[in-house]
Amino acid sequence: MTGVQNYFDQLFFVALPYVALFTFFLMTVARYRARSFTYSSLSSQFLENDQHFWALVPFHYGIIGVITGHIVAFLIPRQVLLWNSKPLRLYVLELTALVFGMLSLIGLLGAMWRRSRVSKVKRVTSRRDWVLLHLLLLQIATGVYIAVLHPWGSSWFAASAAPYLWSILKLNPDLTYIAAMPFAVKLHIVNAYVLIGLFPFTRLVHVLVIPNPYLWRKPQVVRWYRPAPRGSAS
Repeated sequence: MTGVQNYFDQLFFVALPYVALFTFFLMTVARYRARSFTYSSLSSQFLENDQHFWALVPFHYGIIGVITGHIVAFLIPRQVLLWNSKPLRLYVLELTALVFGMLSLIGLLGAMWRRSRVSKVKRVTSRRDWVLLHLLLLQIATGVYIAVLHPWGSSWFAASAAPYLWSILKLNPDLTYIAAMPFAVKLHIVNAYVLIGLFPFTRLVHVLVIPNPYLWRKPQVVRWYRPAPRGSAS
C-alpha cells in the first residue's frame, strides 16, 4: 500500500503541478494572441439580472476573500503563524475564512441553479461551462469541509502547504509536507491543479483582464439572434 500511495503522490503532487502550470502559461498566452476577444466572462447578465445579482455578488466577494487568504498565507506564512499565536486572533481569522467560503458556496450554488432553471441562460450554457462549475463546486465544497472538520487550516496551510508549494516553484518538490494530510486536503489540492490546467480553456481567463481593459475599450453592441418561426414571411 505504501508503494501505491507513493506512486499516486508522485503523480498528483509532483508531475501534475508542472503539467498544470505549463499548460496554464502556454495556452493562456496562445489564446490571448490568437483570440484576445474571448478573454471575457461571457456574462449572461443581460439575459436575466435578478438571480444573477444574488448569485454572482456573494460568489465573487467570497472567492476573492478566499483566494486572498490563500495568497497571503503562501507569501508570508511566518507572519500568519505569528498572528495565529494568539487564540482570539486565530478564531477571528478562521471564522472570517469560513464566512468567505460559505459565501462562495452559496453564490455558486445559486449560479448553478440559475443556469439550470432559467431557459434563456440554460441555452447559452455549454458542457464546458458545466464542467467548470462542477469543478469549482468541488473545490469550494472541499474547502468548506476542511475548514469545518479539519480546523485551524490557516496555521497548517502556512506550516505545511506553503512550504510544499514553494518547493514546487523551486523545482525541488518536497512531499514530506503533505504526504500524511487527510484525503479531503489532497483532493482539494489536486482539484486546484486541475482548475489551473483547464484555466486557459474556460471563461475564467477573464480574471486576467479585469478591470483594466474596461476603462479604455470601445463600447460593445450585443445582439440576441433568434431564428424566425417557420412559415413566417421573410
